[in-house]
Amino acid sequence: MIEEIYSEIKASADLKQVVLADTDLQQRLAELAESCINTIKSGGRIFFCGNGGSFADAQHLAAELVSRLRFNRDALPAIALGTNSSNLTAIGNDYGYEQVFSRELKALGRPGDLLIAISTSGNSPNVLMAADTAKNMNINAYAWTGHSGGKLASVCHCLKVPSSQTDKIQEVHIMMGHIVCHLIEKTLFSQA
Repeated sequence: MIEEIYSEIKASADLKQVVLADTDLQQRLAELAESCINTIKSGGRIFFCGNGGSFADAQHLAAELVSRLRFNRDALPAIALGTNSSNLTAIGNDYGYEQVFSRELKALGRPGDLLIAISTSGNSPNVLMAADTAKNMNINAYAWTGHSGGKLASVCHCLKVPSSQTDKIQEVHIMMGHIVCHLIEKTLFSQA
């Protein structure tokens, strides 16, 4: 069992070493952080969406912005789409599961907001529809995916984690999210 634990930790560390050497991915992450900062400065909001573990990451990161990451400060405007279970079930039932995020985005979003669409495959129909909706609403859209980017790569700015293993991709996604939240917090509130 210890060998398996070691192997899992090493696989995670090895992927993060690949990400550490990927200056293009780091540049895209910096551009995303800057876009988030500019969105908030201009009165916009940050939206997140995803399914399963990516949905948990969406909620987690929205909470980091609304509450805090490293220090006390004012709340920042962030929303994880799909967290209202009445909306989720009504939209899923009345319009189809593919629209659970896009319909909420149509109701809550406005031009100048920003969407971070999270999908390890890049092919989740409801996440794709949210990205399409964002594009049509003049909402800046970014995607976090695995190595291929899937269909999301052709719809919005795509940050691809160089892996095809779902759990390892998700480990990097949450790391990227914490980095973005840290950069937003540090820049907007001028603290370390």
